[in-house]
Amino acid sequence: MKSIYSQKPWLKNYPDRVPHEMDVPTGTSLDDFKAAAAARAYGPAVYYFDYPVTYGEMERLSSGFAAALVDLGVKKGDRIVVDLQNIPQFPIAVYGSWKAGATVVPINPMYKEREISYFLKDSGSTVFLVMEETAAGLDLNSFANTSLKHVITASALDFIPQGAQIPGAIAQLQKIRLPGTLDMMEIIRKYDGLSVADPGLGPSDLAYLTYTSGTTGPPKGAMNTHGNIAFNARVYEVMQKLEEDDVILGVAPLFHVTGEVAHLASAALMAIPVILYYRFDPAETLRLIERWKATTTVAAITVYIALMGHPDMGKRNLKSLVKAYSGGAPVSDALVKRFEEVTGLYIYNVYGMTETNSPSHIVPWGMRAPVDRESGALSVGVPVPNCTARIMDLENGAAELPPGSVGEIVETGPIVVPGYWNKPDETRHAIREGWLYTGDVGKMDQDGWFYLVDRKKDMIVASGFKVWPRDVEDVIYQHPAVREAAVVGEPDPYRGETVKAYVALKSDMEGSITPEEIISFCKARMAAYKYPRSVEFVPEIPKTLTGKFLRRSLRERGNEGKGA
Repeated sequence: MKSIYSQKPWLKNYPDRVPHEMDVPTGTSLDDFKAAAAARAYGPAVYYFDYPVTYGEMERLSSGFAAALVDLGVKKGDRIVVDLQNIPQFPIAVYGSWKAGATVVPINPMYKEREISYFLKDSGSTVFLVMEETAAGLDLNSFANTSLKHVITASALDFIPQGAQIPGAIAQLQKIRLPGTLDMMEIIRKYDGLSVADPGLGPSDLAYLTYTSGTTGPPKGAMNTHGNIAFNARVYEVMQKLEEDDVILGVAPLFHVTGEVAHLASAALMAIPVILYYRFDPAETLRLIERWKATTTVAAITVYIALMGHPDMGKRNLKSLVKAYSGGAPVSDALVKRFEEVTGLYIYNVYGMTETNSPSHIVPWGMRAPVDRESGALSVGVPVPNCTARIMDLENGAAELPPGSVGEIVETGPIVVPGYWNKPDETRHAIREGWLYTGDVGKMDQDGWFYLVDRKKDMIVASGFKVWPRDVEDVIYQHPAVREAAVVGEPDPYRGETVKAYVALKSDMEGSITPEEIISFCKARMAAYKYPRSVEFVPEIPKTLTGKFLRRSLRERGNEGKGA
């Protein structure tokens, strides 16, 4: 009997503009960037706060950076760690590194020495490009046991015109020159006008090593190929209906796969600008949407929560923003409805992983995601062109489950990375005969819409019953006083685990709501084994820089409170 998943029932949900199968690009995102620079040399590639950087400038500066790297001894296949905020030097570094044939290793600017040392050592990188303010707090001698040869620093002030007002987000920064380092813009000026020999990059060459923590063990470098990146830029083009007059709001960190693909690669493919402004700030985000008439973005749901609660939300003209997508974590239907009531803007879902180069499932622009009648979960969309997804049993991933059943989401297609850098065992575990086992639990309905239940590792077993945190969170978000909510399991001597909710209230509701009211609200709306037995109010739910809730830190906090 033919598998329901091989029949791809989701294709009937594609708009007419979306092909069921797309041509797999034979080039790279670097080729897309070069084509954009040739076609729109005077068009904006980046809006950095209030200041544009054209495609022609970006092309020249990235070529100068490539020439500098080659002179420093960088060869095809070498790795370069890029530890930058969302500043113009990030795309310059990416395209310059690729022109030199190197692979970019983007990392979180919040990392400290011990973490940076791990990434340098694991990737075997020879060059470390870092924000000046970060470098100033590091002991660069601590990296002596790595392959590092050169440290290059970048300043967030370099693209602010002389004499111009410094934006508030970077007003506290000052230009720093550190001994033993090279200044990025100085070396670019030194090699200005020079170019390097074409390294001959192809789709199978590595564009990025993007580190992901996964479920266990140290971070693993997902090997994002040039073919992966170029293909998924085209997925965003057709699924988001990107056009030549679009403007991308670059709110996702560029070190994250969303920033790499939904922002940089998509902008290069379409030859359109991306708005960058160091790092997320709600007021600046709203101002720049209005200033540059941003039309599209992919952002964590926490970004939308922050914007919705900011006093400037009602003061800014945000009508240009019509293609608002959220990815990185499950999105509550209640939150989407609340955001639309406040702003008039519908949030589209997108689901993917570092290992799928951002989108594997997406709600096509112009459509609305259905809600699962059983769980109340909002659909994360349909599989993207050229790809197949299916639901497998949770025990060993060997048996395919029928529509409506809950199991592990597995997927295959040109979106999937070939593996993890120098980690063959982890690769064999996660990628089996071309199928990526995501570790995410979900279901598919009869019409081919997929729903994300939760991560396997976040499942709570209370009195023998399985409880998925997002089921409980979806109900908590229906309470009008709730701004953010995260649910975890806590050890319980009788139930094994019990359900605990951490809740951040809206500012005007603090002090007027009790934990018992939240518990009663949930008890009236869900099965007895699901509702939270404990609610703790917190000012903010702890998050990663990409906006994902840190459930692990909440679990650790709960255990400490119990003396575990």
